[in-house]
Amino acid sequence: MFIEQEISRETVYHGKIVNVRRDIAQVHNGTQVGREVVEHPGGVCIVPVEADGTCWCVRQFRYPFMESLLELPAGKLEYGEDPLECAIRELSEETGLTAGQVIDLGPLYPSPGYLNEVIHLYLATDLTQGDAHPDENEFLSVERHSIEELLIMAAENKLPDAKTLVGLFKAKAYLQR
Repeated sequence: MFIEQEISRETVYHGKIVNVRRDIAQVHNGTQVGREVVEHPGGVCIVPVEADGTCWCVRQFRYPFMESLLELPAGKLEYGEDPLECAIRELSEETGLTAGQVIDLGPLYPSPGYLNEVIHLYLATDLTQGDAHPDENEFLSVERHSIEELLIMAAENKLPDAKTLVGLFKAKAYLQR
């Protein structure tokens, strides 16, 4: 197994959501190379599935791509926050849903070449509807689609969000077991 050893690290940007580091690492053959790392506190993504197999999603504008995307409910972790507690909070905030059962589907590394973000994936079932209460400047609409319809949309390149794709495939695999 090849590993790299950190020789030095320097934070070159400290932001509200991300920090950026410039590191020097020593690779397997002894050479020292530069590495750029975006530090992120991580997040959660929830697959809320009703007994009939429909799935709750949110549609929201994503500024970096200047488009509205259909996604699974998700949110950013606060530093030190428990991912399960964050998932329960985000599900309620974005959709108004409360889950009777929340199943851990494991971690997702969205872009491990330069980003240390971990997204914790959860399946939520036994859902009860309440009122959504998104963050102050969070604007989204809630939609309900069958998992099959969402997977067709994925195959047709209509769901480009990675966490949504992985969450749907992992939830479907879990539910078929």
